Amino acid sequence: MTDTAPLQPGSAGRFTDAKAALACVRDIYERNTAYLRQRFAAYTQGDESGGRNRAYYPYVRLTTHSGAVVDTRLAYGFVEGTGTHATTVTRPDLFERYLLEQFSLLLRNHGVPLEVGVSEEAIPIHFAFPQGMYVEGDLPPDRLTRLPDLFDLPDLARMDDTIVNGTGDAGPDAVKPLALFTGPRVDFSLHRLRHYTATAPESFQNFVLFTNYQFYVDEFIRLSREIMEPTDDPDLAAYRRQYDSFVEPGDVVTWNRNLDYSIEDGGGVKLARMPQMPAYHLTRADGNGITLVNIGVGPSNAKTITDHIAVLRPHAWLMLGHCAGLRHTQRLGDYVLAHGYVREDHVLDADLPLWVPVPALAEVQRALETAVERVTGLSGYDLKSIMRTGTVATIDNRNWELRDHREPLMRFSQSRAIALDMESATIAANGFRFRVPYGTLLCVSDKPMHGQLKLPGMADRFYRERVDQHLKIGVLAMELLREHGMETLHSRKLRSLAEAAFQ
Repeated sequence: MTDTAPLQPGSAGRFTDAKAALACVRDIYERNTAYLRQRFAAYTQGDESGGRNRAYYPYVRLTTHSGAVVDTRLAYGFVEGTGTHATTVTRPDLFERYLLEQFSLLLRNHGVPLEVGVSEEAIPIHFAFPQGMYVEGDLPPDRLTRLPDLFDLPDLARMDDTIVNGTGDAGPDAVKPLALFTGPRVDFSLHRLRHYTATAPESFQNFVLFTNYQFYVDEFIRLSREIMEPTDDPDLAAYRRQYDSFVEPGDVVTWNRNLDYSIEDGGGVKLARMPQMPAYHLTRADGNGITLVNIGVGPSNAKTITDHIAVLRPHAWLMLGHCAGLRHTQRLGDYVLAHGYVREDHVLDADLPLWVPVPALAEVQRALETAVERVTGLSGYDLKSIMRTGTVATIDNRNWELRDHREPLMRFSQSRAIALDMESATIAANGFRFRVPYGTLLCVSDKPMHGQLKLPGMADRFYRERVDQHLKIGVLAMELLREHGMETLHSRKLRSLAEAAFQ
């Protein structure tokens, strides 16, 4: 078979129609990645003809020469000032809806064409296999040694977070970023997501729940499988039909029998051993379903997974977990709605300085409070009997109780903290950094400062009594956010002074 030659750097066209622009992006990406896959297949068979094999990402560019009156009711969809803004793009199949929205907003707001072309950013050979492939796996040692000479490999210097962090300084006349993430940075995270969660990036939904306990996973699995079951109750059936399928680690799919009885479940492979942070997906056709990820315990996992999920541009993520109650008046099982954070997780200090405030987002706070009211049946003054709003302290030392109490007690008192955990501030801070709306609802599982420690018997009983209710609150909060619409959810308070146009 004759290889299809890759498209070389240069402009491919200017477009005033978002669908036409996306079609051009897709053509470039598919042709250039197909070329790399063909050449790699030949290389595994000993064919090194033609020298170095290189193909490039597509780019999208917008140039404005005069100020425009744009619709700033949305927090995104326009560029600041005049000049040229550009980004490289990957996986147009995965990001079709997202890219169409971004292209449409730019065209509508600025009234100038979008330029699409082939960039000078080479596609690493590993990223030419969207479904994942261990490129080095089947190569003998001599061919493995030659691989960097004939193909581009992932280069961390080309996929850092300087755009997101706002630390790049290319000068006033330089091309400005159109998106928060470049093509290589997105590809890197898409491959890591599959590794950490054992599910395909295509399964991830726009509303993401994080938890730190397997009990929540068990309840989410039970609830999701129940939604997939047919029912004769018309109201219940109407609710269940909003979801299409349930996807588990290994890409095992259960289809919704309320939609189509003829589709057979299956696909994927049941896993004998779970990945580091397994993900479960209650999917919708529009991508606005709910994903649950068990991040385990600690801020490192919390940062790792949000670093990668952020490239999917979700509409919101929430932390549902357990915490230590710091106030004598709290009881085991009480809820804590975080409106501020003390960040002692340390994993984000270099990316988001501690002096940067991480504010509560009104839309998310309202959704969480409403969800607690509906699930518990309490409201108004009565709601205060089971839920407090306050500051959550997040630390990186699980055994903080064994330290001299005087110093942490003073800091907890000064910060007015009412709860302590190991993930919430990390999830919120990375949401702030990545412009992803965030929130936290915790449940008090112990009060170590008041003699109520998390011991096996106490913990097991507590988990059985509270997990079901807490998980339902999280799911309902996500559904409320979806109902209220994306226009109100994406807040301008998350956008920086010189912001990339893409959401």
